[in-house]
Amino acid sequence: MIHLKWTLSQLQKYRNKDFLIDDIIRVDEIKETDPTIREVSPMHITGRGDIDSTKVAFHLKIDGYLILPCSRTLVDVKLPINVETTETFLLQGSEYETEEESHQVKGDVIDLKPIIREILLLEVPMQVFCDDVVSEDAAPQSGKDWEVIHEEDRSKKIDPRLAGLAKFFDENNSSES
Repeated sequence: MIHLKWTLSQLQKYRNKDFLIDDIIRVDEIKETDPTIREVSPMHITGRGDIDSTKVAFHLKIDGYLILPCSRTLVDVKLPINVETTETFLLQGSEYETEEESHQVKGDVIDLKPIIREILLLEVPMQVFCDDVVSEDAAPQSGKDWEVIHEEDRSKKIDPRLAGLAKFFDENNSSES
């Protein structure tokens, strides 16, 4: 059986009836589109389809995880995926107006897998960070004449070259009081 793919005639049998979805799919091919994705878990797709003569609306929940590199240390970070979406397909010849984004059915088959791939790619953040526990395979955090400074540490630490200037401002403030 092909997962999450139906012909219109298969779907029309469920018009105005319960059409429940509970499937597990593999979408490993998204690693080819986004090479930062190191691993993709099987995605558990649950939900329902609402079918009538003009449209098919799928109300879906996507659960799983992606493994991405930490932006700071390059170690694996597990990014949980828990997305809810409604995808509406307009049937051929329908003039149905909708506020939400919809898809036009091409041919006589509705395939949700490309849409799920697109949703997962949109879930990948610009940066992802691991917990502060650094493992042996992490990128180094310091070296000869350099170290990684975290945002919260930067405000507390004074550059030694500017320490004299900081004292100057402290003396200036105390003399004005």
